[in-house]
Amino acid sequence: MSAPLRIGTRGSALALAQAGTIADALGGELVVIQSEGDVNTQSLASLGGAGVFAAALREALLAGDVDAVVHSYKDLPTAPIAGLSVAAVPRRADARDALCARDGLTLDELPAGARVGTGSPRRRAQVAARRPDVELVDIRGNVDTRLGRVGAEDPERRLDAVVLAAAGLSRVGRSEAVTELFDLDAWPTAPAQGALAIETRTGDETLAARIDHRPTRRAAAAERGVLARLEAGCAAPVGARAFVEDGMLFLTARVYRLDGSAQLTSSHATVLDAGVEDELAERVAAELLAQGAADLAPLGASPASQED
Repeated sequence: MSAPLRIGTRGSALALAQAGTIADALGGELVVIQSEGDVNTQSLASLGGAGVFAAALREALLAGDVDAVVHSYKDLPTAPIAGLSVAAVPRRADARDALCARDGLTLDELPAGARVGTGSPRRRAQVAARRPDVELVDIRGNVDTRLGRVGAEDPERRLDAVVLAAAGLSRVGRSEAVTELFDLDAWPTAPAQGALAIETRTGDETLAARIDHRPTRRAAAAERGVLARLEAGCAAPVGARAFVEDGMLFLTARVYRLDGSAQLTSSHATVLDAGVEDELAERVAAELLAQGAADLAPLGASPASQED
């Protein structure tokens, strides 16, 4: 009898829930790996973006400590790592962002001066664009920690609302906390939000290939392709949405000024064929850059960023 597949995961409740579904599907066992992002309480932007969560998992995989690792695909840097491959992208969950507010309020119903928590520059820009009169609070922590600050007794910790991923809330059984779901057309989310990526050593892709969902993989590839071509990190103020429908691949991406005062959008579609994800992402990113995206947001393509 062969040994069970060793599947690496972070130790948060959300990561364990996500990886648990993959372990069930593949007949594997979970191996918990701690990352810098799990122990460092600095803001996500100051740590260098969501890639801090992926690094430790990838190191364990390259070292042979595990056979596969499970990532929230939106946390995975777009630059490939030699020796590793994305073996599967399972069917995507809800890609929307969700507001979790006190007293069942929506974003438009929050009073002026309300304190809204999020650790994402994109979400900060989106909230500020719609509600410039609220106070934005940078927060970190797992889902329960963030939700626990909504209506908290301690005035220093108290928030009126937080913005989280609908998929994450669902995966840890906290969907009842949602008071508003934001429409993806008006409020595009992080590239590949709601999707998982199962990474293996190159050559071992068959370990997870049977749970790959091709339409999700292609949509996620198009969204992440825009991020890569903008030379933007995982925490950049960039939202994207791609989907497959009627033999077509549709892609929209939006770049925000950090304070929410301006935004640029590009949308294109193409007949679904081999390799069109890259071509479509190139068209969308090029149009955004031509419109001035590098001057609007802190992208790697901007001269200011290259000087750092």
